[in-house]
Amino acid sequence: MSDEKSTTRPLRSHEWFGRHDKMGFIYRSWMRNQGLPDHLFDGRPVIGICNTWSELTPCNSHFRELAEYVKRGVYEAGGFPVEFPVMSLGETLLKPTAMLFRNLASMDTEESIRGNPIDGVVLLCGCDKTTPSTMMGAASVGLPTLVVSGGPMLNGKFCGRDIGSGTDVWRFTDDLKTGKITDTDYYFAESCMSRSRGHCMTMGTASTMACMVEALGMGLPGNAAIPAVDARRRSLSHHAGRRIVEMVKEDLTMDKILTREAFENAIRINAAIGGSTNAIIHLLALAGRIGVKLDLEDFDKIGSEMPLLVNLMPSGQFLMEDFYYAGGLPAVIREMGDYLHKDAITVNGKTIWENNQSAPCYNRDVISPQAEPLKPHAGIAVLYGNLCENGAVIKPSAATKELMQHRGRAVVFENIEDYHARVDDPDLDVDETCVLVLKLVGPRGYPGMPEVGNMTLPKKVLDKGITDMVRISDGRMSGTAYGTVVLHVSPESAIGGTLALVENGDMIELDVPNRRLHLDVSDEELARRRAAWQPPAPLTERGYVSLYVNHVQQSHLGADMDFLRGSSGSQVARDSH
Repeated sequence: MSDEKSTTRPLRSHEWFGRHDKMGFIYRSWMRNQGLPDHLFDGRPVIGICNTWSELTPCNSHFRELAEYVKRGVYEAGGFPVEFPVMSLGETLLKPTAMLFRNLASMDTEESIRGNPIDGVVLLCGCDKTTPSTMMGAASVGLPTLVVSGGPMLNGKFCGRDIGSGTDVWRFTDDLKTGKITDTDYYFAESCMSRSRGHCMTMGTASTMACMVEALGMGLPGNAAIPAVDARRRSLSHHAGRRIVEMVKEDLTMDKILTREAFENAIRINAAIGGSTNAIIHLLALAGRIGVKLDLEDFDKIGSEMPLLVNLMPSGQFLMEDFYYAGGLPAVIREMGDYLHKDAITVNGKTIWENNQSAPCYNRDVISPQAEPLKPHAGIAVLYGNLCENGAVIKPSAATKELMQHRGRAVVFENIEDYHARVDDPDLDVDETCVLVLKLVGPRGYPGMPEVGNMTLPKKVLDKGITDMVRISDGRMSGTAYGTVVLHVSPESAIGGTLALVENGDMIELDVPNRRLHLDVSDEELARRRAAWQPPAPLTERGYVSLYVNHVQQSHLGADMDFLRGSSGSQVARDSH
């Protein structure tokens, strides 16, 4: 190997392609059937391009093209690119929920990286769970890694106005139910909403996680918001290919970027952008893989007093295309300078402040100055009480102010099927002062913790013109959704958490300012109910789902598998060669 290509440690790929024996012959020979020339085996870094492309994941359907631009950059910088697929997770189609398979996809990513001759990795990810799953898997191996997000769709256009994926779906659905729009309007909106390649253009989970990639320092500056169809998304992919080769030579591994300071930056930035509650689950899981101590309480302590700076649906008015044109995440980071760890290193070798300290803002309607925020306090509030001993979360920026302190009568749905069967029953004993409670939608209970926490309100309540009620569950909520919704209740109902014991008519008190969620039932009565409670029968006892149910941790720990926490490194366990 020449000095020009030397690294601070030997290349992993040399164990495959640098051998002068029978196995070296085999490794190189089989690769040559793809028409690869001799010089690709001369000791240059091998860069894996981890591709979550799938036509069943519409958000990621353009990734084969992006991969080609990454390859251009890798070749240009003297590397050897090899593209490989991993399980793709599309939240829009995959049943019962993509979250059930996040940990499986992370295992696929981890083993694909570790078991192959790869020195550095570019992760191509877009739809919600492909970003955390591939990052979690890569973190468990710990090689130099760079993330390229797929980018958001262009703004939806409907009847002369912009509409946003997810957020306007909930609005249109409520309007259809109450007769404010017709079936024709509803189906016309369907064809207007997703009009280009890319993921959700609201500040949903996909956009949130793309922002978290940039906030953590795992993506190049500007990665979060460039629209999927904008030529600059392809240019960024090209630059990413060049940069990952340099990262291998510098031995800039994930653990040097994903520090405690990087996670604290991400928590604060998530608050400032009005990001999804799902980021909590994914950041906790990622921290568990990389070995950084991060707790649910940190999201409240670090982020809940942050000002909301970004005026995007569902917390605001605009969409990701507008966000990019206004300056994107770099403009937000510049505004937040006083709150951030400015010396946190990023994948381009510079600190987060070096990358963003001069970033311009072009539209103050979209990105507010720190001195004049949209809301003075945003972020995530973490609640505790007898109903959620290990915590629950609520997103105040998406909630109704008048409901942040509320006491109401519980209307209980024992599972999602019960909810669908009864929510619009005219005989349902419910009004707008009640608290809707949904059980068995947590990590084990569903299983997989689906995005059903933002329950559509009962028709008899919507008919009154009411648009929000307090809703409580152990499930998740789409990042595109809104409302006074308490989520991630832990411990969940499926394992006998207090949520499992709530009955119709019980009084529940929500007090967000004081971080309290309380079931007004005596300890003696709860003990009686707990003694009579029976756990639900497992839905299946075979395959991955059984493995998941038996090993998934609770939401306050990130819903990762207990045996996957901590990184296991890049060394292959056994080498018979």
